[in-house]
Amino acid sequence: MMERLQKIISAAGITSRRASEEMILAGRVTVNGQVVTELGSKADPTKDLIALDGQPVKPAETFYYVLLHKPAGYVTSLKDPQGRQLVTELVKDVGERLFPVGRLDYNSEGLLLLTNDGAWANRLMHPRHQVDKEYHVRVRGKIDPQQIKKLADGVELEDGPTGATTVRLLKNDQSNDWLSVTIREGRNRQVRRMCAAVGLFVVRLRRIRYGNLTLGGLQPGEYRLLSKEEAQALDAPPPIKQREQRMAAPAKSSTTTQPPGPTKRPPRRKIIGQ
Repeated sequence: MMERLQKIISAAGITSRRASEEMILAGRVTVNGQVVTELGSKADPTKDLIALDGQPVKPAETFYYVLLHKPAGYVTSLKDPQGRQLVTELVKDVGERLFPVGRLDYNSEGLLLLTNDGAWANRLMHPRHQVDKEYHVRVRGKIDPQQIKKLADGVELEDGPTGATTVRLLKNDQSNDWLSVTIREGRNRQVRRMCAAVGLFVVRLRRIRYGNLTLGGLQPGEYRLLSKEEAQALDAPPPIKQREQRMAAPAKSSTTTQPPGPTKRPPRRKIIGQ
């Protein structure tokens, strides 16, 4: 059956559909020895010889879903022209070629999903598939309540308006304050840009939750395999209710989630049980 090339590459567990499109445009994909650079081109994976960078594209036999505690100082990509460390280097023990679902910036840390299931990744990253993503954000200086209100009400970015589903003050420090910010979109550097739009400079950013998944006891550089049930639950979130933006009061010490301490050097490819 004829299928779009980007769908075939994604289904093979090589990368996401969006990244597959970039590979096609870059001339890295061939069909029966002929370079294909036009998006929308189709092939039959059962009959045609499809290759990426000269290597045959074959369907993945087993799908893996990984939750990684990304340390700062790693690139969320499969390649980096500057030669920096890649998040995929932390999950080599899985034994399959994985790719990140979405991204966390080089200096950001926290919960990052990786998989070789292109269809699953594509659904999670699609704009219609909005799921809560919670971040703990340390900002330079003191936060004014009006800044929290502006974040909750929505701000205008260069790529359009956006807002947080919830914003609350986590901790008042003498020099730097901590915020909890929950969003449902996945724009590039979104939380940092939202904070900048209201005059806040982000010193540290850590994603602590993706849907119903949390870091648990994972230390920076550690990961665990998701169960099939966890992956399916994330793939089928409950219907999205109308977004309710609100400004919450500072959390009490008895219920406050403590901001992270100093980042430890990540261990080498450690698996925390399934």
